[in-house]
Amino acid sequence: MKLQVPFIQLPLSIDADVLAAEIAALGEGPWRPHPQGFPGNSMLPLVAVGGDPANEAFAGPMRPTPELLQCPYLTQVFASLGATAGRSRLMRLSGMAEVKRHADQGYYWTERVRVHVPVMTQPTVRFECGDATINMAAGECWIFDTWRQHRVLNDAVESRVHLVIDTVGGGDFWDLVGRGRPHDAPRLGWPMRALTPKPGVVATFPCESVNVPAVMSPWEVNAHLGLLFADVVPHANLAQVRQMSMRFAHTWQGLWFEFGERSEGHPHYRAALQRFLDDIRTPAQPLLLHNELRWFNALQTIVAKFAVGVPSAPTSGATSAAAQRDIGDNA
Repeated sequence: MKLQVPFIQLPLSIDADVLAAEIAALGEGPWRPHPQGFPGNSMLPLVAVGGDPANEAFAGPMRPTPELLQCPYLTQVFASLGATAGRSRLMRLSGMAEVKRHADQGYYWTERVRVHVPVMTQPTVRFECGDATINMAAGECWIFDTWRQHRVLNDAVESRVHLVIDTVGGGDFWDLVGRGRPHDAPRLGWPMRALTPKPGVVATFPCESVNVPAVMSPWEVNAHLGLLFADVVPHANLAQVRQMSMRFAHTWQGLWFEFGERSEGHPHYRAALQRFLDDIRTPAQPLLLHNELRWFNALQTIVAKFAVGVPSAPTSGATSAAAQRDIGDNA
C-alpha cells in the first residue's frame, strides 16, 4: 500500500520475550523455506487460506493456522491491531542475508498494508524504504510503504524474526495509524500502549473471507488507474495513455450497470479488457512509475489479472501466475 511517508511506528509496545518463547516452543518443524527460495529466508504461516499452513494462496477465506492457535500472546497481538487479517506469517532472515531491493506490485498489495513486529533482531539490522533507513527494535510495531523500493539487510550472525501481518485494516486500525509516529518524528512525549500478555487467553480477531472480486467494480478500476497515473513519470505518450484509459473506464462502467457481477457479462468484460490491453500496450510501454516499475506491467498485475473471472483473466504479456503470487513477498 502507498503511504505518505516511508515508515510509521504504531503506538503499541509488544512483549517480544513472550512472543519469542511461544515461537521457540513450536520448534523448527513448522518453519518452511520461502516459496521463491530466497537464500536465508524462511517463514512460518500463521494465517492462511482455510488455516492450512501449506496453502500459500492470497485468495480465499483466511483463518488462523494450528501453530498460531498454540500461541496465546501471538493471537492477542493480532487482536490488538483492530484489523481484518489477511495472509500472515513469521518471517525469518538468517544472519548475513538480505531481502533484495524491490517494490511490491500486484492487486494484493494495493489495498493491504504490512505490519511488522520484530521479535528477534539486532541493532545493526537495516530496513530501507525509499530514501529512509531505520532499525526496527524488538517489540516495536511498524508499517511501511510497500509501493516504494525497499530492502532489508541483516549483517549480524543471528537470525532476524519478524511477525508480519498483512491487512486491509479497519476503523480501529486506521485510528491507531493516525496516532502513529513517522520514522523521523520525535519519540519524546509520544504516548505508547503496552500490550500486557494475558496468560492462556487465545484471542479471536477478524480474518478476510472476501479478497478477490468476481468482477472489479468501476469504482475500483478508477481507484487503481488513479494510483498508476498519480505516480507516473511524465512522458510524451502520457496524454494518449490517459485518454485511452479513461475510455476503457467508461466502457467498464457501462458494462457494470448492464451486467454487474453476473456470469453472462464476463465475456463482454473480458473482450473490453483485452481490446484495451492490445490498444494501450505500445504507447504505454515507455512509461515508468516513480518507484521504478513499468506502468504497463503494473496495470497488468493490478487491474488486468483480477478485473474479471480470475481463472480466465487475460494473460497475454502478463506476469505468470506463479511469479505474481509472490512478487515482493519477502520483506
